Amino acid sequence: MKSTSTYHKFLIVIIIAIIIYSTFLLIFDFNKIYDKISEFNIFYLPLILGIVFASWLVLFVRWSILLKNLHISIPIKSNLIIFLASFSLSATPGQLGELIKSKLLKDKFDVPVSKTAPLVFVERLYDLIGAIVVSIFGIWYLENGFIIIGIMTSFLIFIFYILRSKYFFDKISKILYNIKFIRNKLGDFSNTFGVINPSIKGKLLATCSLLSISYWFLIGCAAYLVLVSFNVHEIQLLNMISIYSSSLIIGAISFIPGGVGITEGSIAGLLTLGGIELSVALVLGIMIRIFTLWFGVGIGFIFLKLSGGLAKT
Repeated sequence: MKSTSTYHKFLIVIIIAIIIYSTFLLIFDFNKIYDKISEFNIFYLPLILGIVFASWLVLFVRWSILLKNLHISIPIKSNLIIFLASFSLSATPGQLGELIKSKLLKDKFDVPVSKTAPLVFVERLYDLIGAIVVSIFGIWYLENGFIIIGIMTSFLIFIFYILRSKYFFDKISKILYNIKFIRNKLGDFSNTFGVINPSIKGKLLATCSLLSISYWFLIGCAAYLVLVSFNVHEIQLLNMISIYSSSLIIGAISFIPGGVGITEGSIAGLLTLGGIELSVALVLGIMIRIFTLWFGVGIGFIFLKLSGGLAKT
């Protein structure tokens, strides 16, 4: 059964994450790490979770707008359940596991996968736009930060050029279609340009970009409150937003499932530049990811169950 196979694959990701986190923690003084974890101020817990939920709602609004632009109408309640269910597979390379949204929409509402799967790529594109914008505010944390931002911006412009040119898009599509994994996930590429191109134009581009920036700001605020909850005040809010978004980009580029290990290590490394001890920074990096990634994964599995799960094939 396809759904069972999906759960088994994700279980492997969970096990790998546990091994990586355990290795991180065992390398350093366990007593010091335990003391730092015990300092967590539970007063901030509802604030952190509330902001994380708010950031999800921003992404849901963006997803709904993208669907509406393609004249796909789904009842709000069902759409929200499917959207949250996709978080169950967000700890996958490039968050491609969120293609589960397309499969659920096909199973529940007979919406062609070829019409919605490209939107997952569009979402990642808007995520990158938002991450680059908010990263600029605190990029002085990196010695060559503006060079990195320049490279990412140039890459983004190149991607937009490809996506807006049908000639080059068709050329790239033929190459990607020959990759079995991508072909199996996305199926027919013939309508992909017709989905992506109108999703990155005019007012829609501006609206979805602003929503993406809002998302990164909110999730960065949640990460900042994690620091505050551990009585860590060396890092300013805008710097933390930049640190988090930059680290997520690095994790995504690694194409390791969920960026596990890479993202946490990047967060920790950037925090140490702000004067935080490495062992403490690693604890903070892991705790931030628990709230911003793994909490969402858990919620995703709950809503995947509520959605009825994937159809058996």
